[in-house]
Amino acid sequence: MSKLQLDVSGMTCGGCARSVEKIIQKQDAECKVSVDLASGRVEAETSADPAVITAALTAAGFPAKPAAA
Repeated sequence: MSKLQLDVSGMTCGGCARSVEKIIQKQDAECKVSVDLASGRVEAETSADPAVITAALTAAGFPAKPAAA
């Protein structure tokens, strides 16, 4: 597993944060996800392809991009 950090837009409430978690877990059921709603930062330990996760989030209305270091 590798650590993935994303900046995700469009999250406005706890429900959005849970949706983002579920979208990522759908790509990798064994991943560990942490969502910081205030900053829009999402961290995941996953074996899934980061491009697939980013595309799935964006398609669901949560535009995502790799987090700046």
